[in-house]
Amino acid sequence: MRSLLFKTIAVVGRTGTPTLGEPIRRLAALLAGAGVKVLLDQASAAEHGISEHQDVSRDNIGKVADLVIVLGGDGTMLGVARLLAPYRIPLVGINQGRLGFMTDISVDEMDELVMDMLYGEFIPEERILLETTVVRDGHEIDNALAFNDVVFSRGSTGAMIEFEIFIDGRFVYSQRSDGLIISTPTGSTAYALASGGPILHPSLPAIALVPICPQSLSNRPIVVNDTCAVEFLLTRAQDARVYFDNQSHCDLQEKDRVLISRYRNTLRVLHPNSYHYYDTLREKLRWGERL
Repeated sequence: MRSLLFKTIAVVGRTGTPTLGEPIRRLAALLAGAGVKVLLDQASAAEHGISEHQDVSRDNIGKVADLVIVLGGDGTMLGVARLLAPYRIPLVGINQGRLGFMTDISVDEMDELVMDMLYGEFIPEERILLETTVVRDGHEIDNALAFNDVVFSRGSTGAMIEFEIFIDGRFVYSQRSDGLIISTPTGSTAYALASGGPILHPSLPAIALVPICPQSLSNRPIVVNDTCAVEFLLTRAQDARVYFDNQSHCDLQEKDRVLISRYRNTLRVLHPNSYHYYDTLREKLRWGERL
């Protein structure tokens, strides 16, 4: 007889999506019927008027859940992933609409696949995150996690920024450009890909540094080991920012130093047994279309 691997499961839905009310209710009822304690994130419960299950704030989900199921898209997954990383709670993504790179279960398949996964029929995958510290005049002014990428960008003035990059304490290059993307393998198919960066398989222990519209054509993307410590020194800028998964940011000043390294924990993402990374790439990037 099969036994449940997860006793307490939190369900998180993308906010501002009225059509998610029915799938969230259906999933919660399915889990409860299997003997699981179901928690709903407060925002989802309030938006859809669901009161039959206990609600919990997103900040506290990692303290009480054994598994988190996200309904929505990759953006919602990113936000939840950053909150769960300190707790090493596994994550499952269900897409509402188009297939996502991380939300790889469709709402139509949800009932059958989620039930199978509760009993251990899944493919686990460990994904790295980046931890970023912003230092100004020798003092830490900000600290954040990123699941996809850390992006340095020019501000509203439109002027290029100038900066230097150090890896493991050694000077690598100086650059004048619109910015720089420091990407995990997960983020290599996001903004980094649009900027000419390489696609990195999620299992690779690597970090990509991808320039955004560099002034010099000799500035090319580079990939380094994920054990490396990357330091960004802003040498000249009228207006600059650093973004974390494009969900939070910090305004930068000249001479600010930004330290980026792999976060101590990985995030475990669970996929159905039918999942294959190259199938997702082929569909999302339309590689299978007739030439």
